[in-house]
Amino acid sequence: MREVAFIKQNKEKWLEFEEVISNNTKKSPDEIADLHIKIMNDLSYAQSFYPKSNVVLYLNKLAKKSYGKIYHTKKQDKNTFVQFFLEKIPLLAYKHRKYIYLSFTFFFICFFIGLLSTFNDESFAREILGDSYVDQTIENIESGDALAIYKSGSNWGSFIGIFDNNLRVGLNMFLSGLFIGLGTGYYIIYNGIMVAVFQAFFYQNNTFLDSIKGIWIHGTYEIFAMIIEAAAGYIIGASILFPGSLNRFDSFKKGLREAFLLFLSTIPFTFVAAFLEGYVTRFYNQMPTLLCFLIIIFCLVSISYYYLILPYKVASKHQLR
Repeated sequence: MREVAFIKQNKEKWLEFEEVISNNTKKSPDEIADLHIKIMNDLSYAQSFYPKSNVVLYLNKLAKKSYGKIYHTKKQDKNTFVQFFLEKIPLLAYKHRKYIYLSFTFFFICFFIGLLSTFNDESFAREILGDSYVDQTIENIESGDALAIYKSGSNWGSFIGIFDNNLRVGLNMFLSGLFIGLGTGYYIIYNGIMVAVFQAFFYQNNTFLDSIKGIWIHGTYEIFAMIIEAAAGYIIGASILFPGSLNRFDSFKKGLREAFLLFLSTIPFTFVAAFLEGYVTRFYNQMPTLLCFLIIIFCLVSISYYYLILPYKVASKHQLR
């Protein structure tokens, strides 16, 4: 490539970074790091093909300034843990919001398919949930405790077992993105339909309110986190299918890293969901109905705010909107 063409091709990127360095334009730490990498790549290219050109001196100066900017930004992050959950994750959620919306949309499509199938086919619940589970639940309903299955085992044992299982499900959602997102889609289809069948089954057996009180005490965090984990899987798939200006492997590495961080952010919610299922759900029919719904509403509002509202607030703060 001729030097003039090289400069013309990358000029806007260099000017953009000059604006960032002079603090005229705000960028997130990750975006600054990405720009720094691009500047270093351009410098390496220029040193190879235009070693005696002024563009090498210019890019070398810009690279030094960009390194200083990154170091200064990292130095300001006094509490990495807080910065991770209140800055980095919301910015990632904002950046990949379309995959989060896609995940919600696909889940609810599958959910409504599950509802329609259950209401139109009496045997569908048994096909999805299994005969033993359905028979046991019918016995529990007849004995007056529809969700007695949640009272089996010890508090501690249930909590650990549930957390381990839900973590594995979330990890499968995330890693299935390696199959260009198709594996993640399969898990969403299965879980979306299963949740719908579960809920429709209790409705058909006149225990809908009990199911809402019991299931969604822990299910709000559990299902919401699962949908975010599926979004992480879609991010991996998209990074493979749509690399953009990056080569496919670099796009994959970047997508995998960002998807993994998004997956990590769901673990506290998965942990709390398991704790609620092990220690609180078993008392659903002894607790006041109002208290059950307050727990459900708090869980729904808090996790919705974190993944759907806070990202816009943080992005606005960083002037990314």
